[in-house]
Amino acid sequence: MTAAVPVPTRAQGNLAAILPATAARYPDRPAIRLDEEELTFAELDDLSARAATHLRSLGVAPGDRVALLLPNVPVFAVLYYGILRAGGIVVPMNPMLRAGEVEHCLKDAEAALLLTWHEGSREAAEGARRAGTRHLGVDPAVFHELLRGHERGEFSTERSAEDTAVILYTSGTTGQPKGAELTHTNVRRNIDEAVRVLDLGPGDVTFGGLPLFHSFGQVVGLNCAVAVGACLTLLPRFDPARALSVIEHDRVTVFLGVPTMYTLMLGLDGRAGHDVSSLRVCVSGGSPLPVEVLNGFQAEFGCAVLEGYGLSESSPLACINRIDRVRVPGTIGRPIDGVEMRVVDKKGVELPDGEIGEIVIRGHNVMKGYWRRPEATATTVRDGWLYTGDLGTRDEAGDFRIVDRSKDVIIRGGFNVYPREVEEVLYQHPSVAEAAVIGVPHPTHGEEVAAAVVLRPGAVTTPEELREFVRSQVAAFKYPRVVWTADALPKGATGKILKREITAPADALR
Repeated sequence: MTAAVPVPTRAQGNLAAILPATAARYPDRPAIRLDEEELTFAELDDLSARAATHLRSLGVAPGDRVALLLPNVPVFAVLYYGILRAGGIVVPMNPMLRAGEVEHCLKDAEAALLLTWHEGSREAAEGARRAGTRHLGVDPAVFHELLRGHERGEFSTERSAEDTAVILYTSGTTGQPKGAELTHTNVRRNIDEAVRVLDLGPGDVTFGGLPLFHSFGQVVGLNCAVAVGACLTLLPRFDPARALSVIEHDRVTVFLGVPTMYTLMLGLDGRAGHDVSSLRVCVSGGSPLPVEVLNGFQAEFGCAVLEGYGLSESSPLACINRIDRVRVPGTIGRPIDGVEMRVVDKKGVELPDGEIGEIVIRGHNVMKGYWRRPEATATTVRDGWLYTGDLGTRDEAGDFRIVDRSKDVIIRGGFNVYPREVEEVLYQHPSVAEAAVIGVPHPTHGEEVAAAVVLRPGAVTTPEELREFVRSQVAAFKYPRVVWTADALPKGATGKILKREITAPADALR
């Protein structure tokens, strides 16, 4: 491969400046690819500049929030950089969200505009209607021609280092999604460190199967590739056989994934029939990667897997194993340069190596704060330290390990599911008196969403009906596949439901 190209991410200004800089160096190299569709860096640069002009013609002003709800398609990158070039703030959203969820995010961000994919956007359109947000569907066949009718928009509006570039919506245990504000510097510095860790350069091809609306896929995938002139090859919906075909066909060198992806590819019949010799490094994040899967994948695919750690609030990369160091399976390595991590007790006092406590983070990657939520920000970021809610340890060598989560978050296939959000929907069912949502082990997803329900006296319903009731109101990855009814839920002296004492019955897990 070509040696990594230094990225001038410490400079002031707009995050989107990485694109024209790379286009000037490598105009004809492929930037984004999806099957046979391809955009070179010159084309991506040109279209995003024209998109900025188009957005300004629609009334988007510097500092305006523009929501982007698209699958992994090339036009996502066009609009992402177009919004930034227009001086706007990108609000990426999950295409699987239901109307109510879309409505909340749009209202909270006070979004000036919602841009969606032209297919399958009924829920988004309804959410925009409820929020009173202008909504435009994007059909690439028409949209590219529309953009070519505009002049190129340049950086007439500079953004400062501490201006917000992206707002990523992430829920807390309250179930109300909060917008984590990442500044231009947050993201640019994270790009810098990820490029260094992966030794990423213009000869690389990065697998783009992680959602671009998510911080991992967006920063470590899209932005890092654009910064150094690497190609990002997209897969809109993950399928292990299709992923292996993409790796073989496009000669992927860098694979970014969550544990579910590694598990599915490792367990796929016929995987040996694919040529994956181009792979040189893989990164796993989102949730702990089982050691058995890590070792098995490295042996079968002949490629190092670097397990890392981060969250939306940390831009996202905070800690990761290194290619050139001894890696201990089950650990997440050491913090990236410019970032500190500690393990602390409930009072915030650092604990000795080997003791379990909450992981806290300090450095250039810590978010600006939660959008217009000073109290939530003050709770999460204290004296510059980001309190993650994750429990872990540090060993004598300085490597960190995640051992548990202090919050009740369920991580299903790399996606966070927040129990209270699901419980609130269950409580809307007329037959439900009490509900508790927990995570149960799953062989490929890591965890599955499960719900224990107590019915109202005389009420009659079935687990199937309750499952479909929730399914109709939340994104597909959130609804409980495992549902059972109980006579009562375990409670403490104060009446609080004790989730740790809830066990799913064997017949519900079948």
